[in-house]
Amino acid sequence: MSKSVINRITSKFAYRIRQNQRILASSFSSSSSAALPEDSSPGAVHLTDNCVRRMKELHAGDADEKMLRLSVEAGGCSGFQYAFTLDDKTNSDDRIFEKDGIKLVVDDISYDFVKGATIDYVEELIRSAFQVTTNPSAVGGCSCKSSFMVKQ
Repeated sequence: MSKSVINRITSKFAYRIRQNQRILASSFSSSSSAALPEDSSPGAVHLTDNCVRRMKELHAGDADEKMLRLSVEAGGCSGFQYAFTLDDKTNSDDRIFEKDGIKLVVDDISYDFVKGATIDYVEELIRSAFQVTTNPSAVGGCSCKSSFMVKQ
């Protein structure tokens, strides 16, 4: 076979694979508790390497591995605020996002506020904490990075 035929076949297969991944991701997102691999859909919530590293440090020496739970609550100086907790169970309305064995759990209501967001672990002089560093659903927030305003 010539090289040009192989290139055309390869590009067609790659296109079909990406198309199938999009179809599968959309069917998984309709199932509320489906675990989605990192970067599987445009609405996925992403974990940075720092976030994964910190969660693995928290798991070290602990028999039961907890998941990081992100929820959105009314309040804060900008209207809504992020809340991070460690949890060992999931609910029927949870969405699970995973990277390198670390799981992030987001309930369905909170998910509408954090679609496509990136979660990081930030160490600063005054505090160290999990933070939402980018959120396409937010238009602004305060300097503490724990509260935000929603796009209209």
